Amino acid sequence: MRYAIFADVHSNLEALDAVLAAISGENIDEYLCIGDIVGYGADPLSCINKVRLVTQNIVAGNHEYACAGLFALSNLVDAAAEAVVWTRKTLPAKELEFFKNLPLIFENKDLVMAHGSLDDPQDFYYLYQPHDSRETFELLKKNICFIGHTHRPKIFVKRDIIVSLLSGYKIEINPEYKYVVNIGSVGQPRDGDNRASYCIYDTNKQDVEIKRVSYDIEKAQRKIIEAGIPRFLAERLAVGR
Repeated sequence: MRYAIFADVHSNLEALDAVLAAISGENIDEYLCIGDIVGYGADPLSCINKVRLVTQNIVAGNHEYACAGLFALSNLVDAAAEAVVWTRKTLPAKELEFFKNLPLIFENKDLVMAHGSLDDPQDFYYLYQPHDSRETFELLKKNICFIGHTHRPKIFVKRDIIVSLLSGYKIEINPEYKYVVNIGSVGQPRDGDNRASYCIYDTNKQDVEIKRVSYDIEKAQRKIIEAGIPRFLAERLAVGR
């Protein structure tokens, strides 16, 4: 099985289109989305529709939950909260109802995925460093868990009781170890690389690769500014922070 996995689109249609175009040449069997399709950007409905065309395997992110009234706006920084309010007003009621019905965790025979963490997934914890992921590793029954939320691609590995950060963005899976793979963000990278991020997981080769693709940042920025969404959310796209 060959999976294409992506997260944190954040209503950035230009980035999503670039990622889907790149994935189209990857001979994919199944697509998976790890939440936050909306928020920050100016094309929430178009992004929802495009994601749902390629997969129904979608978990809720904090922005879906916030739009649906299931996650308090006080948990978000001001610009994010403003974007959520704008998104709520923009989307049809049926899409907000769709958000309410999204699962927090997805699991199949090959993998597990959650937007933030496996422990208390409704609280959307951030796993920035290896030690942040210990509870997720304790709950992980498969070899591998895919997450998003921080917008920073990273791969954590647990060997016996030791949890550490792996270097690089392509790894071979050792069946004796467990892995938590943060696949980064399609629509708002924050690791200093402004290119959209996505992941390919090949269960036959037992390898994982996080990939990047460029997109039309200036067009995405113009849409955000014209929509009246906080300008900061447009400006940060160029620097990937």
